[in-house]
Amino acid sequence: MLTKEMMYKAIVEKDISFEGTFITAVKTTGIFCRPTCTARKPKAENVEFFKTTSEAILKGYRPCKVCNPLEKIGETPDSIKNILNELNANPSVKFKDWDLTQKGIEPSAIRRWFLKNHGITFHAYQRMFRINAAFKRIQDGETVTSAAFDAGYESLSGFGDSFKSVFGVSPSNSKEKQVINIVRLETPLGTMFACAVEQGICLLEFTDRKMLETELKTLAQKLNANIIQGANKHFDLLKQELDEYFEGKRKQFTVPLFAPGTEFQQLVWNTLQTIPYGATHSYKQQSIAINRPEAVRAVANANGMNRISIIIPCHRVIGEDGNLTGYGGGLHRKKWLLDLEKSNS
Repeated sequence: MLTKEMMYKAIVEKDISFEGTFITAVKTTGIFCRPTCTARKPKAENVEFFKTTSEAILKGYRPCKVCNPLEKIGETPDSIKNILNELNANPSVKFKDWDLTQKGIEPSAIRRWFLKNHGITFHAYQRMFRINAAFKRIQDGETVTSAAFDAGYESLSGFGDSFKSVFGVSPSNSKEKQVINIVRLETPLGTMFACAVEQGICLLEFTDRKMLETELKTLAQKLNANIIQGANKHFDLLKQELDEYFEGKRKQFTVPLFAPGTEFQQLVWNTLQTIPYGATHSYKQQSIAINRPEAVRAVANANGMNRISIIIPCHRVIGEDGNLTGYGGGLHRKKWLLDLEKSNS
């Protein structure tokens, strides 16, 4: 359970991991904010907390103009969405500052947005997108020359150097390499990373998960792949179904998954997906379900190795005494997810 002390500490520290779990309302100003608001912090006695923005509005509070709590944090502006759609349609397009200005986009604004949301510059994103598109063309049987020029490269030597710097091999020797595409998704509980390959979604984690870097490295090693920014055919369906889930409108996911692991891990993860929406099982129940009643600890470890949160619902597993136990995304998120499902069951 989140206490007032925990929530007040979170707003003082602007802890992004609490995004979506509560709303802060300030009695002296009549304003409500998200946990990460950068405005001056009120005294503890002047604050009350709500679970949702609607609860704060019903109590007479109005939204803060600094943190815009009614907007989804990190939502992509329409102008940038249009640019990304053009890139998806034609990866060889090269947007320069003049092109952006002609479209009414301030170049410095799009640079700041990409650095904040993707950790790279817009021009670096374009380069990665082009090289990713070329890689996929080669994998599909296109010649290196054709793939290079179709992706907008002006020389084969420049293409070869760029390709090798990303994938570690020359274009002609890249058939055994895979690409894992990665994208950021904004949710009511904070930012998530999603990764996908041809077969399906292979990772979905909150960006502040402590084991995230290890998970990404393990995934790249298992699949002999490079993880790079880029579009993937599974991302649109994933985003749509996640939005519906968080709105309480979806109880089952249909987006394809690809979760490489040991035979035991696969068994545990498959069993996780049989736990009904709105229900919870203990680790003991889970071990009995796979006919391994003595393997409670091993089951718990396999749950912890799950790289696809929410869809493979390890948040539905609790201690035998009914208490919430470890969850990579944080216990406050686990409780929020369980409360969401119970309220919509």
